[in-house]
Amino acid sequence: MVIKKSNQYKSELKIILENIAKDKISAMQRFRKELNIQIKNIPNMPYKYRKSTYFEEENTRDMIYKGYTIVYEIFNNYVEIQMIFNQNLPILEDKFI
Repeated sequence: MVIKKSNQYKSELKIILENIAKDKISAMQRFRKELNIQIKNIPNMPYKYRKSTYFEEENTRDMIYKGYTIVYEIFNNYVEIQMIFNQNLPILEDKFI
């Protein structure tokens, strides 16, 4: 099973990594490395994480990692990482359009 990353996810992750790097570059590198390891493991057990609380589709899941929610959708041959956001920040309605 292949992992695809949406443009929205890539741009949100870039902002998160830039913010972490402001404090400590090594922390940003560690966060990115560990997050990538977690994402690479999704295809092994794609239904391991909870059904999304933000979407109603059964194949949309929320992986929680260090206070961040990573929303991904499961398809027949691939998993697409949709978005990443801090759980403590307010969710805007237009974010999911």
